Formats: sequence, structure tokens, C-alpha cells
Amino acid sequence: MAQIPSIENYLREHRARRGWSQEELARRAGLSRAGISAIETDRLVPSAAAVLALAEALECRVEDLFQLRRQAPNDPVWAWPSRRESCRYWVAEVEGVERLYPAEPTELGMIPHDGVVHPGTPWGQAASNSRRTLVMACCDPAVGLLAAALAGTAGVRLLALQRPSRAALELLEQGLVHAAGIHLSRADEPGGNARVVRGKLGAGYSLLRIASWEEGIALAPERGVRSIRAAVHSDLRWIGREDGSGARQCLDELLGSRRTAPRCLASNHRGVAEAVRSGWADAGVCLHLVSEEAGLDFFRVREEAYDLCFPTRLAGDHRIQALQEIVRSPLYRKALGELPGYDSTETGQLQQVT
Repeated sequence: MAQIPSIENYLREHRARRGWSQEELARRAGLSRAGISAIETDRLVPSAAAVLALAEALECRVEDLFQLRRQAPNDPVWAWPSRRESCRYWVAEVEGVERLYPAEPTELGMIPHDGVVHPGTPWGQAASNSRRTLVMACCDPAVGLLAAALAGTAGVRLLALQRPSRAALELLEQGLVHAAGIHLSRADEPGGNARVVRGKLGAGYSLLRIASWEEGIALAPERGVRSIRAAVHSDLRWIGREDGSGARQCLDELLGSRRTAPRCLASNHRGVAEAVRSGWADAGVCLHLVSEEAGLDFFRVREEAYDLCFPTRLAGDHRIQALQEIVRSPLYRKALGELPGYDSTETGQLQQVT
């Protein structure tokens, strides 16, 4: 077998998805374990006969396992402009286009970058894992559970960009992310998120249920507030959320005409909890999980359905397939259901937006 660097393979992801060892795959495909290892580490490219044997053993198409690596374009295709002339970036392929994403803070902490661009210097080649990267825009503070499972089980890197629900849908509409996390309806409103997606994007999308979670008021314990009614009618300093977020929608419904201009806006749920914990505000709307993490009092206002929205045409993409398999796995559902305010009873259910 010859070394051909222009071929990239996804053999490891498909083997891991089956839960097979290299020895097991080698036995089923009639190859050697050393050969399987060499293929998975890009040291060797299999012959046509070996490719067919591997595809038959894994019950998938040849092109699901091996593809020609496209040549990098002369100029980078930025998902959006960087705020700085010099910046770190990630590279990911979304719907056939390799894009550069300026590195930014995420719920996953420091994600290793794929390159650095400086004024007057050429950008590097596209990362070899660009097709093994799933780009998601969401505000789920527990997305780290999903990232760890995707990396460990399917070899898929997750870029979880922090965006409120409607901003996430806008990125999805522009083809800049694979999936968007939304929570714009109560859990007891069947099809609520689907109506939002249909009105914003139209038909042709799928909703993967992640959880039902509790959203409510996080309060500084020293304020001594004992009920939602007391919080609404007290002279509290509220931390706000940006337009288009589920928390902002909840806050507007909660305060109504009593709502005054917030002292400042938080960009995510943990930002709300930190503002209250540090004394910048007395109260704010966020998830039960982050309120408990910050040691704050919490009053549940409503339970919301949290879904991941993706174009149905991407259902065959190996990253979307891995996402669905992980979300439906017993281990992920168990871990998610053990978090404060998370209900995983419907986790993994799929709804078509028509």
C-alpha cells in the first residue's frame, strides 16, 4: 500500500461508533490489526480491495470512510471578520465550505486553535480535522458533556460557540454552523420550537431534543427574597440578557411593564449568575444549573424545551450522525438527567419541521 497524503479517512470514527476494537474490525474485514492501525493514523492508504472489505464490514459506503482531501483555497474564507488583525482561528467544513472561525471564549474552555494569522503573512493550510469538526451555536452550559462524548467516542471535535437562540438560528440560516441550540418555548407547548424555526427558516429542518430544563430567577441569598412574587415587586437591580435569547423572553414575560432598564447585559447564563454572585446585580434570569453552581437562591419560572436544530439535508453527515448517536446513548442521557434542573426523559427524540 502506498503513502498518498491527499486521502483523508474516517475509519476510526466508524469503528468507534460500532464499539469495535481494531482487532475486531481486522477480523471482520479480513485484514491485519497493524494495517487497520496504519490506516487510522494516516500512515497508509488501503488498496481498493481493502477499502471495499472495510466498507462491507462497517455496512457503510466507501465515500463515508475515505475522501479526497480538497486543496486549500488561496485566500481564507472567514465565517465572520476578526476583531483583531492578528488572531487565532479554528478551521471547520460546513456544507462543503472550509471556513476560518476567529477563536473566542466558549463553554468548553480553551480549545486548541488550528492556526494564527498576522497582518501581511499568509495563512496556514486548512486543518486536517476540518471535516471532523462539528460547529454548533448554543447557550447550553452543559455542552461540555456532549463535547467529551463526541471526542471520545466518535473522534469529532465540537466547536460550541456561545450564542442566544435567535442569533444561533441566524448563523444556521447563513450556513455557518451545523446546528443551532434553541429554547424559545415552554416544555408544555408541543411544537413550540418548531414553530419558531418554521417562521424563521422555513421547512427542511430537524429538531433533536436535548433536554427540558428549568429557567428562573437567580437571586443573591442576602437579599432575603422568598418568592417569585416578592422578587418581581421588590426594588431589585436586574441583570439583563440580549434580544433573541430565551432568558430575555422569560425576563420580559416575568416583569412585563415593571421592567426597567437593566444595569448591564450578560451574554450567557453563567454571565447572569456571575453578575449576581459578584454583587453587580441582585437578580437575573438563568438556568437552575448555573444558579446552583454559583451558590445562589433560585425560583423556577418555567420549564423549557431545549433542542438542537440542523438542516435535514445534513442527516447523512457523519458528524450529525455521531451527534444523534451520542445524544441517544444511555450514558449521556444519564449524565444529563443528573444535572440540577435538567430532565432527559425526551432526550434524543427527533422532530421534522415541515
